[in-house]
Amino acid sequence: MKPYFTFFIFLLLAGRLFGQQEQLSSLESLMAAAQQAQAANNYAAAAANYRQAVKLQPNIPELWANLGLMLHESGEYSEAIRSFQEALRQKQSLYVPNLFLGIDYVRAGKTREALPLLLKAEKMNAADPLPSLTLGRAYSSLGEYAHAIPELRRAIRLDPQQDSAWFDLGIAQLDMVEEDARAMTGKYAETSYAKAIYAESLVKQSRYKEAADLYSSILAADDQPPCMGSEVGFLSLKQGDTQNAALQFMAERRLHPECTLAILGEARLRIDAGDNQAAFLLLQQIWNKDHGFFALSAPLLFDGIAPDRAQSFLNELAQQQSSGEVDHQIYAAILQSMQTPANAAQDSGAAQNTASSRIAAHDQGRQAYQSGQYARCAGLLKDSLNSGNAATLETLAACSFFTGDYTLTSNAGSALQSLPSHLQAQALYWSIKANEKLAFESLARFQQLEPNSARSHILLGDIYRQRERYDDAQKEYSKALDLSPDNAAALLGLAAAYFGDANITKTIEIAHKALAQSPDDPEINLLMGEALMSQHNFPGPEPYLLKALNAKGQMLPHVHALLGEAYAAEGKIQDALRELKLGVDSDQDGSIHYQLARLYGKVGDTADAATAIQQMKALQQKRREGAVIAMQDSHPPSADDVP
Repeated sequence: MKPYFTFFIFLLLAGRLFGQQEQLSSLESLMAAAQQAQAANNYAAAAANYRQAVKLQPNIPELWANLGLMLHESGEYSEAIRSFQEALRQKQSLYVPNLFLGIDYVRAGKTREALPLLLKAEKMNAADPLPSLTLGRAYSSLGEYAHAIPELRRAIRLDPQQDSAWFDLGIAQLDMVEEDARAMTGKYAETSYAKAIYAESLVKQSRYKEAADLYSSILAADDQPPCMGSEVGFLSLKQGDTQNAALQFMAERRLHPECTLAILGEARLRIDAGDNQAAFLLLQQIWNKDHGFFALSAPLLFDGIAPDRAQSFLNELAQQQSSGEVDHQIYAAILQSMQTPANAAQDSGAAQNTASSRIAAHDQGRQAYQSGQYARCAGLLKDSLNSGNAATLETLAACSFFTGDYTLTSNAGSALQSLPSHLQAQALYWSIKANEKLAFESLARFQQLEPNSARSHILLGDIYRQRERYDDAQKEYSKALDLSPDNAAALLGLAAAYFGDANITKTIEIAHKALAQSPDDPEINLLMGEALMSQHNFPGPEPYLLKALNAKGQMLPHVHALLGEAYAAEGKIQDALRELKLGVDSDQDGSIHYQLARLYGKVGDTADAATAIQQMKALQQKRREGAVIAMQDSHPPSADDVP
């Protein structure tokens, strides 16, 4: 524990109890005993001594603060809160009571009440990371991620080795991405920015045909994110269509000279064609424009490349580097790109804050962006975050992202969100892309600092489970439980991995253990309800699904649909109809509408039954069309894949 203990209290006592030798002697004995107990980490004994001390001298706030601190360390949080409250009643300027009362309020679920205390503590001691860390966690628990992230960043600046801060920051950034993605798909789903985010996710899933169709509509839009033509070019390379890739890169360079990604695409085509010398010249051109972009984007040179072409290129690159024909920094950056993409955020200095210099900075920044000098652009425009100029902020977001300064991109996205509504899709686009990058950087840093921790294994388990590698996920969650047997997150993850693997018996077994730790957790209750539903164990799922109604908003349609199915199995027709209607947004295959049609038929509502059947058929047709695309994407690229 950091030494928040108030050692100068002896001087206070001596001053206040002058002439009261017997009482001073007793307090000195109690203080000495308390310090000795604290040094031995016997906080309960230290608290007992302080209890006696405040009885002898109840008007010394520092004594109450120390009592609260020892009670806090002993896990007696309710008693600690009362002690800190008394200390602040007597003296509001004490640091320890403000900080730890805020911490204990957060623990007790009184998060709103904690915020002013923690903010005050942060101002009182700018060198202590704990107020910022606790504020970040408090804001995250309230879903206020835009406030949480700066606080967690501040805690990390004060203590870069604080592994829990990196973890909390990564999770907050992922939560921000999820929140922004919901806003994007809810209000701006038809914009090219929303489609670009979705197309990128389809590419990651190797659903190339779907992605290509989506990119076609993006390229036809008047307003679109930068470098979409190059994105299509690299997608064409994945599909084996080098001719279309070449056309896309060529058109991008002609229409959008600011898009250095097109030059990188042409370098990749030269490597594929065996023209390594031409590739070297193009890469040198990119390096001269922006080192950060080069380091971040070089992995694309080798994504899906034929092994013999890659080896030929690397062999010749090594020879050129040895002879001095290729810059050794370029050589090192390319070798690094084959392992882990680098983060090469640049800082080119700030512009002056006068109006005339801001105008000049905008013009110079735009010129730097147009010439692919992204780091210089970001340096010139970074003081324009509060300018309210949409064009400047959009340029700043783009150039900072391309040079790898994702924090600046995120800030630019936030600034855009404060502008009129027609810019919200752009704002969300940059916020999603930047915070996703930042989240993975934060979590990677956490894993470096805490490589064999329960949280690290849970994080890996979550990643494996999202990729449907359930065996690997189960191993990671089991490792986490070996280290922390009652960890609710590990238990939930393991149960979910078993459910994904269709092992219902193990799902229920592990979910029972998780519920013993967190009986009201909506996600665990939902998982238990689904597992029991799969066994047709009625009315068993109902109490769990009712608790699951406290889940996140995007999960609620699924919960309502399951409840409707459970009520229908129990013969509760009206209850089933009510819940199924609330759950139709989760219907992916027409099954919920089919159940509605059957229930409408049972109550004699033929019109609504017919409508439900039509909706079911429409969903089934859409699903069949998707299945055709999925089947087309499931085989290796061939000449037939070329549009």
